Amino acid sequence: MGRLEKMKEKYDEIVIPAELNVRIQQEIMKSRKRQADKNIAGQRYMFKKVIRGMGVTAAAVCIFFTAALNTSSAFAKEAAQLPIIGGVARILTFRSYETEKDDIAVSVEIPTIEMIAEDTGIAVDEINQEILAHCNQYADDAVLRAEEYRTAFLETGGAPEEWAEHNIRITVDYEIKQQNNDYLSFVVRGMENWTTAYSESKYYNLDLNTGKLVTLKDMLGGDYAERVNRSIREQIAERQDAGEVFFTAEEGGFTGISENVRFYINKNNRPVIVFEKYEIAPGASGEIEFEIGED
Repeated sequence: MGRLEKMKEKYDEIVIPAELNVRIQQEIMKSRKRQADKNIAGQRYMFKKVIRGMGVTAAAVCIFFTAALNTSSAFAKEAAQLPIIGGVARILTFRSYETEKDDIAVSVEIPTIEMIAEDTGIAVDEINQEILAHCNQYADDAVLRAEEYRTAFLETGGAPEEWAEHNIRITVDYEIKQQNNDYLSFVVRGMENWTTAYSESKYYNLDLNTGKLVTLKDMLGGDYAERVNRSIREQIAERQDAGEVFFTAEEGGFTGISENVRFYINKNNRPVIVFEKYEIAPGASGEIEFEIGED
């Protein structure tokens, strides 16, 4: 037997007192407890720090929560598990997905109206079904248009590498305009970056006091058309004086609102009339909006 083997044998023969083993275990437990207490103390400190700052940052927290709720489907699902304090209804992301095939990228985010308060008598299932069908239909039609464009491009001599450089993107999303105890107002948009001919913007304005979609007549009274036309003409004149360009009546410019004029409700609970790109002004102006205030 070598020297190392003899030393190992003597080491193995050493008997560790039972009380020593107990003391070792006790020290291990004490060390773990000290670490746990330290972690708890740190968490309490951070919690108190957050509570102290909530009075100052409540508005910022609310803005962050609302933005995250309506821009992240994962966050929206988590938020749906939280207790609700106040409010009648809110807008959430119902479905969100992204796909890409043949260098055609598709990004879809579909909103839904969720009732928070009970026994309001407000039914939103029909509106939600209509929104879902509209978003899906637009996405399907847009993909079909892009695929037809790709086929024509390749059949006329275009190379797949050249097609990829087109960076074709189809987007369906939404934007909340107003969300309070009186109104839910939002717009659902469909866009294709390779053409503006098929872009769509559909506005939804729900009165939470009646459960019905709001009309301009509901908000402005029976003479709403006259009021809106007068306000828009005055605002156009002011903007032209400031240098903005609008089409003349002969060029197809503004001559009065139609029965199906698009509008949303802003943060002041006022209707905002929206005209599409090229509708009453050059395309560089984009969409044109006019808030209709008090007479």
